[in-house]
Amino acid sequence: MSIYNTTVFMPSEFTLIGIPGLESVQCWVGIPFCAMYLMAMIGNSLLLIIIKSEHSLHQPMYIFLGMLGVTDIALSTSIVPKMLGIFWFHVPEIHFDCCLLQMWVIHTFQDIESGILLAMALDRYVAICYPLRHAAIFSHQLVTQIAAMVTLRAAILVTPCLILIKIRLQFYHTTVISHSYCEHMAVVKLAAENIRVNKIYGLFVAFTVAGLHIVLITLSYIQIFITVFLLPQKEARLKAFNTCVAHICVFLQFYSLGFFSFFAHRFGSHIPPYIHILFSSTYLLVPPFLNPLVYGAKTKQIRVHIVKIFCSKNLL
Repeated sequence: MSIYNTTVFMPSEFTLIGIPGLESVQCWVGIPFCAMYLMAMIGNSLLLIIIKSEHSLHQPMYIFLGMLGVTDIALSTSIVPKMLGIFWFHVPEIHFDCCLLQMWVIHTFQDIESGILLAMALDRYVAICYPLRHAAIFSHQLVTQIAAMVTLRAAILVTPCLILIKIRLQFYHTTVISHSYCEHMAVVKLAAENIRVNKIYGLFVAFTVAGLHIVLITLSYIQIFITVFLLPQKEARLKAFNTCVAHICVFLQFYSLGFFSFFAHRFGSHIPPYIHILFSSTYLLVPPFLNPLVYGAKTKQIRVHIVKIFCSKNLL
């Protein structure tokens, strides 16, 4: 009988408290988050316009970059509006099904972004290690198949997380989520029932996606570096290495922040909640914010077209 007296049965909504311990200054915390979101939207939209309008950029690397831009826009849009609603307008409530939908969108697009980074690494691997076969291997048909596979696999892997919550977890200790968005473990930890299956499946998805991708990306770049250092001309080595710098920067910042957030939720009980939530929110906002800046600065073809756009506006 005690479970009925101390828990909530099938709650209709949750309450997101934002950043635990920083409630009094959340209105100020929202300013840099909002600025990063606006910059991410502008930067990624500009990248998409350039890639779509310039026929010379209709190559696998830039198509993957466009996919990354779409993913970043969707990922940041799934979290920031609601987060700012909590910080600025004091609207913390979110419907149970809307919470699950937000969770699905966030984790699905995280997995898609990870898959795109792997595809970009493999593209650079073939382009540098097998340059004469690159066009034949990375055909438009293969790029389309990779995009479809990455998207479907992410959606299929994440969907059971929602089903397990919906079917298995009916009683909750509280409906207050100590987070600024509906993250899988943040919701699961509220349950008053056995959550072992939910935890195990969450770990399975994380290591199936991120773990496998990190290994394959690392192996790709090791092989790339070996090939680059064996090139006879210094100029050729610098050119080949320069094409990978942007990818390596994006790869490092995406997975380093991601793994901190992932392990802090499961094993970081000694980490102050506000530190964890700040890093988790930053993890979802920094890649969409930085990716256009990194690729715009390090990719000559995109940099040239950006300069053309702004120079033509100045002439008008």
